Amino acid sequence: MNKVWFITGAARGLGAAIAKAALTDGDRVVVSGRRTDALENVFAEYGERVLAVALDVTDEAQALAAAEKAVARFGRIDVLVNNAGYGQLGPFEDNFASDADKQFATNVFGVFNVCRAVLPIMRQQRSGHIFNLSSMGGLVGMGGAALYCASKFAVEGFSESLALEVAPFGIKVTLVEPGVFRTDFLDASSAVFGAGGLEDYATFTAKVKSASAAYNHRQTGSPTKLGSALVQLANSAQPPLRYLAGSDAYQQVRDKLDKMLAQIEQWRPLTCSTDGE
Repeated sequence: MNKVWFITGAARGLGAAIAKAALTDGDRVVVSGRRTDALENVFAEYGERVLAVALDVTDEAQALAAAEKAVARFGRIDVLVNNAGYGQLGPFEDNFASDADKQFATNVFGVFNVCRAVLPIMRQQRSGHIFNLSSMGGLVGMGGAALYCASKFAVEGFSESLALEVAPFGIKVTLVEPGVFRTDFLDASSAVFGAGGLEDYATFTAKVKSASAAYNHRQTGSPTKLGSALVQLANSAQPPLRYLAGSDAYQQVRDKLDKMLAQIEQWRPLTCSTDGE
């Protein structure tokens, strides 16, 4: 049976690539973003199989309205892709409290808002699949991206717990953990650097900005191939809770887990020493 997808942040980047892969597979797709004109331009060729809806994921009321429009048009939502997000970069101390609030409002609470809107529909269907876009930065902390990594670590914990809660209703959850992909993620239109300007971090911040500029649109990951991978996962009877996307993500996470396990074992005696009598 062809599926109905609901994708946030679908006007460009990974969201657009995932939507096009689903459409190529014969599915119908609700594409959402802050501006419907941009969405309509990107997906004009797909006709009635696409519904473009306005959605700022930080607005819970908009999320509810968008989900209602999706069901009114297509009758159901089979696959939700929480893709909307951005990177708040720079050292933690160079970011203001308002920067942290905005980062979590989109990357974390935005995911919550859309899940609240779509989960009742999936529960009623007794079926569904939620893809929450995390990052290898949701499993591996990275200097110069403390707020971004914190937001993605939060998505990891939320998704792992949510998967246990909704499994009885036939709803699956998959965390997508991409490495570096050839999108606008590092553009000034997406990534934001903290503007604190602390002198102690000046050299470090300059290196982060220089590396970001040099790497922009030269990343190794292919959004088109990621889109195809998610379609394959959506069609799987037993999809994984976590899907690492890209050889760089695999290597970074594997290295961390090896080091983490070694450290856990090294300090095992002290760990167990806190058990009661």
